[in-house]
Amino acid sequence: MAETVLSDNEYRPTEDEPFMNERQVEYFKQKLLGWKEDILRESRETVTHLQSETENHPDLADRASSETDRALELRTRDRQRKLISKIDEALRRIEEGVYGYCEETGEPIGIARLEARPIATLSLEAQERHERRERVHRDD
Repeated sequence: MAETVLSDNEYRPTEDEPFMNERQVEYFKQKLLGWKEDILRESRETVTHLQSETENHPDLADRASSETDRALELRTRDRQRKLISKIDEALRRIEEGVYGYCEETGEPIGIARLEARPIATLSLEAQERHERRERVHRDD
């Protein structure tokens, strides 16, 4: 019975069920793995695109535009590389049985927040406190 439930593509976690039950854990694990695969596929496409874009543009404006596009793509890939390490960290937390719980308070992060940001490590309240502290220190 559990196999049928876990493979159900229509499943969405709710606040009405026990937090981080087997079904929710599997749902978020598949969501993270799918996200990671999408990023890796895009990355492979970028490498292919960059390799084919090595042509030399005789026009200075075309060359500048091409270089700007290349720099933007590389910056995006760098952000995605960092995101992959956060996804891997979330998958590690799933394996350790601590996924979905705030690193600061130990309280559940909440389904809505995890749906929006599956790599979240802090509850909304803890994240807001953290951002307020950062803002205060940045203003010093």
